[in-house]
Amino acid sequence: MATNKVIPQKPVYAILIAISAAHLLNDLLQAVIPAIYPRLEQKYDLTLAQVGMITLCYQLAASIFQPVVGAYTDKHPKPYSQLFGMLFTIAGICLLAYAPNYEIILVSVVLVGIGSSIFHPESSRVAFIASNGRRSFAQSVFQIGGNMGTALAPLLVAWIVLPNGQRYILWFVLFAIVAQIVLAYIAKWYSNSLKNTLKNAKKTIMLPDLSDTRIATSVGILLILIFSKYFYVASITSYFQFYTMHKFGLNEVQAQVYLFYFLLAVAVGTLLGGIFGDRFGRKYIIWFSVLGAAPFTLALPYVDMHFTGILIVIIGLIISSAFPSILVYAQELLPKKIGMVSGLFYGFAFGMGGVGSAVLGWWADATSIEYIYHVCSYLPLIGIIAYFLPDMKKIKYKSLEA
Repeated sequence: MATNKVIPQKPVYAILIAISAAHLLNDLLQAVIPAIYPRLEQKYDLTLAQVGMITLCYQLAASIFQPVVGAYTDKHPKPYSQLFGMLFTIAGICLLAYAPNYEIILVSVVLVGIGSSIFHPESSRVAFIASNGRRSFAQSVFQIGGNMGTALAPLLVAWIVLPNGQRYILWFVLFAIVAQIVLAYIAKWYSNSLKNTLKNAKKTIMLPDLSDTRIATSVGILLILIFSKYFYVASITSYFQFYTMHKFGLNEVQAQVYLFYFLLAVAVGTLLGGIFGDRFGRKYIIWFSVLGAAPFTLALPYVDMHFTGILIVIIGLIISSAFPSILVYAQELLPKKIGMVSGLFYGFAFGMGGVGSAVLGWWADATSIEYIYHVCSYLPLIGIIAYFLPDMKKIKYKSLEA
């Protein structure tokens, strides 16, 4: 029998803040990798294609396992798995600090990627459970932590590592220790939440009244949008430092600051996207976020240093607002497979970032660093296909006891 959605309740803010803080620390450790690319390029005499390969190895390790972890934890929840995943990240950071050659760098980033693949599916599920109905808001709070960590990494690397040397990466292990403390608190709450769920009556799941074909098509559209978004973001996170250094003659630290502008804008845009997604509908936020960035990405290759700083902030604000809505939209399409869906979309996002970085690195070597920004500027135009997504606020739902 068709029914309306359940009225949202008050989120568990303490857990949302904690899982956001854990995401900040986790992604800060991951973002150390691209933040030290200019130093690695100089020290090991790397080509841009090799820099792209570092990202590809990390992102593939972070992406391939995520749907597998998510599918497994859908059936067998593991509240303490995130602490185990952080051990891989710690090992990777330690190895990266003492890596003697390019091959060991690849091994170290794979370890960090494995840690990320274990962290994200269960953490996204915790945010989903703690949301009590305000799903886009909860995912945006969770996501903004990760974005803030990614934004802080270039500044911390510029402060700690660049003046002192590669081995000072080891100081970032302190952030991992703090993360373990926060994750232990979250795991205890999550474990108690699972026990309470088992004690209570069967949980009711709200299924969208859509055909399997419509659901599969919608998931496909969302994945294409993820491709366009993260392929473009990869061009910024991996190569924007090189772009500003080459085009405007900036030094390493100045280039890190421009990257920080973008990453900070991404954090703010993520939070706004989650808030507006709950209020106005996720379909329209997705559509605006991906397609709306196009005029600014198209203008970026043609402007001077001053307007580059302005445009990169605007692009970050707009293009980042989609991910919470995309993820929650997918979770609403497949509410019985929250972990698998979260793992699939995080994994695909990481994978596209890795593939994008590798392809663009090779392309930049073959042409120029400026040329790839001319090509990538057209990617947000793919966002027009969001028009074909069903409006989840207007469809009917049917209840199913799980």
